Amino acid sequence: MRTKAALIAIFLPLAALAQEPLSVIDWLGQARPSTLPGPVLLEPPVAAHALRPEIEVSALEELAAPLGLVPPNVTGLPVDLWHGSDAGQVARLIADAPVKNSPAMQALFYTLLLAEKRPPMGASDAEAEGLLLAQIDRLIDLGATDPALALAELAGPMQSRALFRRWFDSTLLTGEEDDSCAALQERPYLSPDYAATIFCIARAGDWQTAALTLETAHALDLLPPLQLDLLDRFLSPEIFEGAPPLPAPTSPDPLTFRLYEAIGERLPSTRLPRAFANADLRDLAGWKAQIEAAERLTRIGALNPNKLLGLYTERAPAASGGIWDRVAAVQRFDTALTTGSVAAVAKTLPPVWAQIQAAGLEVPFAHLFADRLAEHPLDGAAAVLAWKIRLLSPQYEAAAQQMPEDTPEYRFLAALAQGEPARTAPPDERARAITDGFSAGVQAPQSLRKALDAGQLGEVILRSITLFDSGARGNPADLTAALATLRRIGLEDTARRAALQLMLIGQG
Repeated sequence: MRTKAALIAIFLPLAALAQEPLSVIDWLGQARPSTLPGPVLLEPPVAAHALRPEIEVSALEELAAPLGLVPPNVTGLPVDLWHGSDAGQVARLIADAPVKNSPAMQALFYTLLLAEKRPPMGASDAEAEGLLLAQIDRLIDLGATDPALALAELAGPMQSRALFRRWFDSTLLTGEEDDSCAALQERPYLSPDYAATIFCIARAGDWQTAALTLETAHALDLLPPLQLDLLDRFLSPEIFEGAPPLPAPTSPDPLTFRLYEAIGERLPSTRLPRAFANADLRDLAGWKAQIEAAERLTRIGALNPNKLLGLYTERAPAASGGIWDRVAAVQRFDTALTTGSVAAVAKTLPPVWAQIQAAGLEVPFAHLFADRLAEHPLDGAAAVLAWKIRLLSPQYEAAAQQMPEDTPEYRFLAALAQGEPARTAPPDERARAITDGFSAGVQAPQSLRKALDAGQLGEVILRSITLFDSGARGNPADLTAALATLRRIGLEDTARRAALQLMLIGQG
C-alpha cells in the first residue's frame, strides 16, 4: 500500500483557496495538520442552542473509532454525526443528495462526506461498511476520486473485497495503479476479477504468468469477449500491429478504460461518468481535453479552481471558437488585472463573464478573482458586475458594504449578505421565501426538529440539502424550511451563500 495518498483537490468556498494546494496527503496514518487548504467548511461548531448539553455515557468498547479525512476542529462537525440514525437510511440519503446545481450545497456535502465520524450507534460491522461504501461511491460519482481513494486507503482497503474494489478503481482513474497492484500481488484473493489479476501481474513484469492466466480465462470463458480482446492486445501488442481498432464500449469500467489507454486507443471521457474526467487531467491527454475535464470537475466542486486557472493560462489558445474563446477571455482578463489598468479590467470583464456563465463556472470564477477585482475602482455596469461577482465569493459580507447603486434588488442582496434580508422589501417570491428562512420566528420543520432532538445531525443536514434543491426548483416552503434548518444547526454561512447563489445565478 502506498504511503502517500492523492491530493484532496475539491473546490469548496473557502478563504483557504488562496493558499498553495497540497500535492499529497502525506499525513494519512500520521499526525494530521491543524489546517487544510481544501475540502472543508470553516463553520463555527454546530449547536442547536446555547443550553448545557446532556451528558451521555457509553461503554468504551461500544464506540467505533472515528473515520474521515478532516477532523472536527476544522469542520466544526461532531464525530457523532450519524448518532441515532439508521445506516441504511443515511446511505440512501447520501446516494440521492441533489447537489449538482448549488456550489454551497456541494461544499456542505463534501464536508459531510469527508468529516471524521463514527458509524451510527448500534450499527453492525456490515452496516457500518455499507455506509462507508456509500460515501466512497458518491465521491467517485461526483468525480472526487482523490478523496475517495484517500478515504478507502484510510479505512484499510485490505479489509474487504468491496473496499479494495473501490480503491483499485480509484487508483486506475488517478494513475496510481502501481500501489493497488502491488497490494493485490500480496493478497490475490482480493482481486475483483481475472482481468484485474492479469493486468496487475503484467504491471509487475511477470508477462509469462499473465499470459498463462489469460489463456486460462480464454479456455474457461472467465471474462467477457471484449476484455479478453483487450488483454490480448495489452500483453501481445506486436501481434495486433495494424489491426483495426476495437469497438468503443458504452459503459467501460475503470480497468477497461485503462486498458484502452494502454493499447493506444484512448477513450474520450466526455461522454463517460464524471469520474473518468480525472484521467484527462494527466499529461497524457491534450490541453483541450485537460481543460474540458477540469471545467467538468470544477463545476461539480470536485476540483480546486486554481487547477482550472492554471490550465486556462498555460499557453496561448490553439484556435478560436468554443472553449478557446473562453481561454482567450480568461487570459485577457487576468492580464488586465495584473497590469492594474481600470479601463482594461472594465473592458475585459463583461466578455469573460459571459464565457464563464456559458460554462456554469460563476462561483469558481468569483473565488479566483473577487479579491483582485475589489482592488480596482470600477464604475457603471462594470462596477455592478464586479459587485455581484464579489457577492458570490467568500468576501460577500465586505462586498455588501459597497453597494454600487441603490435599487430594491441591490438593497435586498446587500441585506441578505449580512444575514438580515428582512430589513428591506423582497423583490420577488423567491426572495420572500429566503427572507422567511432568515426570520427569527420561523422554525425548522417538525420532523427535522425531532431528528435533531434524537441526535441525527448528519441526517438532518442531508435532508436540508434535499429541501434546498426542491425550494430552488420552485417550492417556496421547502426553500424557507431548508434555510431555517441550516441556520438552526449553526450553518449560517452556508445558508447565506446558498441563498446569494440562488438569487444571483439561479438554479443551473
